[in-house]
Amino acid sequence: MWIYEKKLEHPVRVTCPDVKFAKMVITQYGGPDGELSASLRYLNQRYSMPTDKIKALLTDIGTEELAHMEMIAALVHKLTQGASCEDFKAAGWEGQFIQHDCSLFYADVNGVPWSAKYIAALGDPITDLTEDMAADGAIA
Repeated sequence: MWIYEKKLEHPVRVTCPDVKFAKMVITQYGGPDGELSASLRYLNQRYSMPTDKIKALLTDIGTEELAHMEMIAALVHKLTQGASCEDFKAAGWEGQFIQHDCSLFYADVNGVPWSAKYIAALGDPITDLTEDMAADGAIA
């Protein structure tokens, strides 16, 4: 069903740690309109769609959002790799280091953990697709 090549579609190249930038990017990993929310939103809402074509489209989009999440994860990991507690403190992100060290955690830029309340699945295709467009517009 899947062919996994163990490489990112778009390589992430980072030459040195930059915790301040990682702190800004992390919200695209686990923030309210980040890739985790987007992927779960599409993959869950597909079940309430009226046609197989729309269900398939949302499945494809949700899967693509998971690939985006992988790229964001790789970027944040590389931006924090080798960073010290002092680097995290200088970036104003010492709570991340204290709680998780350099591990990834689904949170926004303020350290607020990801929550299922970030996504909706109301069972009405128009409402659900409108919510999808609103969320995607927030990050565009």
